[in-house]
Amino acid sequence: VELVESGGGSVQIGGSLTLSCVVSGLTFTNWVMAWFRQAPGKERAFVAAINWSGGVTHYADSVKGRFTISRDNAKSTVYLQMNNLKPEDTAVYYCAADGAYPPDYFEEEDYDYWGRGTQVAVSS
Repeated sequence: VELVESGGGSVQIGGSLTLSCVVSGLTFTNWVMAWFRQAPGKERAFVAAINWSGGVTHYADSVKGRFTISRDNAKSTVYLQMNNLKPEDTAVYYCAADGAYPPDYFEEEDYDYWGRGTQVAVSS
């Protein structure tokens, strides 16, 4: 199983980025997908999650209204569209896959597979 994130980079305050995570080695439609992030000196934290069909999504309060999670099951890919970026969004962003039923979308320990992360840096 492999999860490979891409799309990170440096952006100015108020800018946008779209992260992608391509998944291989598992039946993508059987897995809940999520994004977590880890800022310097902090614990890894939940950002957003999406269910198998894409019809249910959840977000951390800090990103509601600015970030959008989506998935393309035909491409085994999950996305995170990030708008109006703030300095506090600076972190390494990880995608993760959860095979449990029912899933605990918000709980890091519920996720079975993780990518290596992609760095996002927001500055003035």
